[in-house]
Amino acid sequence: MDENPGISDQYRTASPWPVFVALGIPVSEVGLLFGLFPVAVGGLVLFCGSAAGMAEEAGYVERPWGALGVLAALCLVLGLAVTLVAGQPVRGYATAAAGVLLLAGGVVGRLFVTEEQPAI
Repeated sequence: MDENPGISDQYRTASPWPVFVALGIPVSEVGLLFGLFPVAVGGLVLFCGSAAGMAEEAGYVERPWGALGVLAALCLVLGLAVTLVAGQPVRGYATAAAGVLLLAGGVVGRLFVTEEQPAI
C-alpha cells in the first residue's frame, strides 16, 4: 500500500506566486497611505508581475510577456482614469507609473528572453 497515493515527484507541491499576489496589493496600499510613492509602485509591479507568472504556470498563457503587457495597459488606463475622473492624482500617478514599468518589462522580456528556462 502506498503512503501518498496520487502524489508524484514530477509535480511541485506548492506554487510561490500566491504569496506574492497576496502581498502586492497591501504593499501598494501601505505605500499610498504613508505617502511612499516607490513602495506603492513596487507593490503594484509585484502584484501584476506575479499574476502574469501565475497565469503562465497555470497554463493559461504560453509566455508571461503578453499577459504582462495587458496588465500594463490596464494599469495605465486605470491610472489615467483615477487621476482625471476621480481626482486622486497620487494614486493615479502610482498606478500609471507601475503600468509604464510593467510595459517596459514586458517589452524587454519579449525581446531578450528567447528560450524556455528549465524549472528548478
